[in-house]
Amino acid sequence: MMEPLYLTPEEVTERFRGAISTGTLANWRAMRIGPAFVKIGKSIVYPVADLNEWARLQTVACRATNRLNGEEHEQS
Repeated sequence: MMEPLYLTPEEVTERFRGAISTGTLANWRAMRIGPAFVKIGKSIVYPVADLNEWARLQTVACRATNRLNGEEHEQS
């Protein structure tokens, strides 16, 4: 089965396991923040490609600690 090109707000909530509610999506749309969306009449849909990119931009990169890098520092 092919991945859909667009998701409804309810489907976006499911995709992100409830971490983003439909109410939050509505607030973000009103403030013009969050993932890109398409409005056709009264219908709102989110392009999957834009959701993927938005999620990628939300990724928080963590730096490795010195211990993980194998660099133990002696305390003076």
